[in-house]
Amino acid sequence: MKSMRRIARILLILIGLLLALSLTARAQTGSSRIDVLTVKGTINPVLTDYITRGIEQAEDTGATAVIIQMDTPGGLDDAMRDIIQSIINSRVPVVVYVSPAGARAASAGAYITLSAHVAAMAPNTNIGSATPVALGSGGEAQMSEEMKRKVINDAIAYIRDLASRHERNAEWAEKAVRDGVSATSQEALQLNVVDMVASDLNTLISQLNGRKVTLIDGREIVLNTSGATINYIEMKLIEDFLYTIADPNIAYLLLSLAMLGIMVEIFNPGLIFPGVVGAISLLLAFFSLGVLPVNWAGVLLIALAFGLFIGEVLTTTFGLFTAGGVISLVLGSLMLFKGASPIFQIDPWLIAGVTIIIAAAFAFVIHRAISAHRKQAATGREELLGKRAVVKEAIDPEGTVFYKGELWTAISEKGRIKPGEEVIITAVDGLILHVTRKE
Repeated sequence: MKSMRRIARILLILIGLLLALSLTARAQTGSSRIDVLTVKGTINPVLTDYITRGIEQAEDTGATAVIIQMDTPGGLDDAMRDIIQSIINSRVPVVVYVSPAGARAASAGAYITLSAHVAAMAPNTNIGSATPVALGSGGEAQMSEEMKRKVINDAIAYIRDLASRHERNAEWAEKAVRDGVSATSQEALQLNVVDMVASDLNTLISQLNGRKVTLIDGREIVLNTSGATINYIEMKLIEDFLYTIADPNIAYLLLSLAMLGIMVEIFNPGLIFPGVVGAISLLLAFFSLGVLPVNWAGVLLIALAFGLFIGEVLTTTFGLFTAGGVISLVLGSLMLFKGASPIFQIDPWLIAGVTIIIAAAFAFVIHRAISAHRKQAATGREELLGKRAVVKEAIDPEGTVFYKGELWTAISEKGRIKPGEEVIITAVDGLILHVTRKE
């Protein structure tokens, strides 16, 4: 019995040691894990959700820090501010790393970089050009001087506060807004715009070790990144899909495909497939347009274009509706993102290609419709109209004609017609033909 008790005690001790070691290893793994988010493209609400989710996940799982690898030409102001709020209020340090080589943090990207607890850049990258979108994309002409001054002052106050929060160069940040200046990675480091330049992610993590950062609640944290494991947080499948279609060119294609599919279904009821594709494309197009700085006057012009194409098919306007539809389609395409940043403009070649394809498709449909209207019926009574028949029994005013091997009762519309003469069928009244002498 004593030996059994000893064995039981030894087993309990071993189990306790194993549990302690497991918990210690888990704690060490949690404290030395760095979560990495990847941003490549424009700043929009889909990206906001991804970054917010990544930061919250890092907070919940006890990551040492979050690194946002960023390469962006800019984006939407509201989405940018939401991302910055998530960074500022994060309970774990957030590092924004402009990388890889050749990347940039332009416009909204500059604000996000300056908001990070640690700002870093890879060699051969640049940062800046933070003038508000409304003033840098043609929107300036539509604003009064007072409004322009308000927009500039608001942006300057915002970026200066972001830079000053982490003791970075607020004067340069103001120039990035007021004058649209940019800086290379080395210039940014020398000007105290960013905190460090690192050639790659491993080098960055090594340089972060021992660095002190202050969170929004006043807590000072010393980063311990030695031997840290890297955990890449990728976009979910649905996030990746929505981020892909939240592109001006794709939104334009979806809208065009939706209209085209719906038109085909209208002209050919029962095909189902074009209608389903058109409906799905329309819903996706509305999502894309909803997260982009769209000009709804452009959407209405595109809808008008397809309405005019329908009118051309249903009525005979000898191409007037078609010409109006093409003009409306081109104008709507050009106005779809009018006033937005150049990064949200549709490729002119895409507009030309879509216009040509749609115009050609509807020209074919219109040609077929006109041909069908002009073509004489091949069956029924209408098929007899205009055909020639031979008089078998004199018509005065009633007689008999021979047509395609059949004898028909015929009535002459004018005068007596002798047997053997050819007549033209002008009308059909039941089983009686109305004919006239062939001139």
